[in-house]
Amino acid sequence: MDIVIGIDIGGTKTKIGLVDKNGKCHVKTFFRTKEFPNLDDYLDNIKKTADDLVKSLDKKVNVLGCGIGAPNASSKNGTIENASNLLWKGSVPILEKLKERMPMPMRIMNDASAAALGEMLFGRGRNMTDFIVITLGTGFGAGIVANGQLIDGYDGFAGELGHVDMTIGDGRLTGLGVRGGLEAYVSATGLKRTIMYMLSKYMVDSRFKDVAYNNLHGEDITKAAEEGDIIAQKAFDYTAKIMALALANFTAFTQPEAFILMGGLTNSGKWIKEPLEKYFNDYLLEVYKGKVKLLESGMDGKTAAICGAAALIWEIEIV
Repeated sequence: MDIVIGIDIGGTKTKIGLVDKNGKCHVKTFFRTKEFPNLDDYLDNIKKTADDLVKSLDKKVNVLGCGIGAPNASSKNGTIENASNLLWKGSVPILEKLKERMPMPMRIMNDASAAALGEMLFGRGRNMTDFIVITLGTGFGAGIVANGQLIDGYDGFAGELGHVDMTIGDGRLTGLGVRGGLEAYVSATGLKRTIMYMLSKYMVDSRFKDVAYNNLHGEDITKAAEEGDIIAQKAFDYTAKIMALALANFTAFTQPEAFILMGGLTNSGKWIKEPLEKYFNDYLLEVYKGKVKLLESGMDGKTAAICGAAALIWEIEIV
């Protein structure tokens, strides 16, 4: 059986899996990214983890290559450049160093762009020529497909929409120092910051009055909203409103048929989706109203990022 190693490097977790040509992830695992502040130790652990996964399968496999999705990754240079949510700063030659440990065909790309390739091959984008994938995890990422082609950019950094200023320079700082940047509001981290903002703004009872910022988790905020916590509900509404304005603005660039949403924040269900749909249609220009869909990923949510990374190799292999 032919397989591809898919690696999703996230600010919180590094996920690794083995993916076949149909986008099925046969086996997967993860480890905490921040447990390896030293890059060489981190890459050694990737190799060990990948080797263990291959050995764990009960059939002989042929590894065709390795695809990597990572924040601030340049597909042209094989580097990660100043990623705000990773510990390694500056220009990190990750492809070169990993190839020394795992000599095989290997590609790296911005994680959201890799996710867009995954949707093209395995998910909702199979019958679309124009769509934008939005990843809502520790940060905010975007992968843009127009006229059937992934928009990669001159230097491989297209789609850094999480650092678009949504407040004309008067707002929260993103990890890259952009004041008012979208990622500081619309992400799992942004939602936590909004809880704190709402606590300062409204004098209402909330379970979060006694919770420290570092102890806040997205699933707890969703549960609180379901149980009627006003602060949690207002935080979701605020997040959805900013996201809706951003997506309406992005629509004017490429007029996508759909935005495909994936990542932890989408697990909040109706609390993010219902206000997002309402505000999105309010903000759209008249010429776009009723033409742009908001969809969830067509890939299994638990393996979508891994399959997107693997798509970097399968895109070449599948004829």
